[in-house]
Order: sequence, then structure tokens, then C-alpha cells
Amino acid sequence: QVQLVESGGGLVQAGGSLRLSCAASGSIFSTVVMGWDRQAPGKARELVARIIIGGATNYADSVKGRFTISRDNAKKTVYLQMTSLKPEDTAVYYCYAYGRWGQGTQVTVSS
Repeated sequence: QVQLVESGGGLVQAGGSLRLSCAASGSIFSTVVMGWDRQAPGKARELVARIIIGGATNYADSVKGRFTISRDNAKKTVYLQMTSLKPEDTAVYYCYAYGRWGQGTQVTVSS
């Protein structure tokens, strides 16, 4: 059984930074795609970033240049480094790995 544990969310002022982590546990070996989505209040869930096992990445236009996704395959962990945060980045962030979604972690950016 795969379990994903997210951490790193919280409250930050506009212009600040946060780093999200998502660690997987269980009898698992590797996964091709890892990523992050987010859902703001009253809005549809949207893709934030993806990273494949070879290291290629893609980002939503709204976060390009500000967010960086990375992965540590040995630690079965995916990260999302968020900088220059804006109030519109406020959302619940969900990680994806090993065919599972995390429980979500709240990110709130105050103006």
C-alpha cells in the first residue's frame, strides 16, 4: 500500500517562499511521473508542475520562473520550491506519485 505524506505548507507573505515535500512509503520501486496540482477556493483543480523520471519538467504558465519541481528517487520524494509567492497562489496543493494523490497541504499567501 502506497502512502504519500505532504509537508511544508503554511502561511507566508507575498513575495515569500515555501518548499513543499511529498514522501512516499510502501513496497514501491519507481515511478515515471511525479507532480503537484492545486485547487483554490471556488476554482477547478489545476496542474502546477510535473517531473518525469529522466528529469524533464513542465509547469503551468502562471508559475513558470517562480516554482521549481524536483525529485529524489532514492528518498521517494518530490519537492516543490515556491518563490515570489503571490496571493493568487493560495490553494490546497496536492502531490502525485506512484499512482496516488496526497491528502493536500494548504498554502496561504497574504498580501
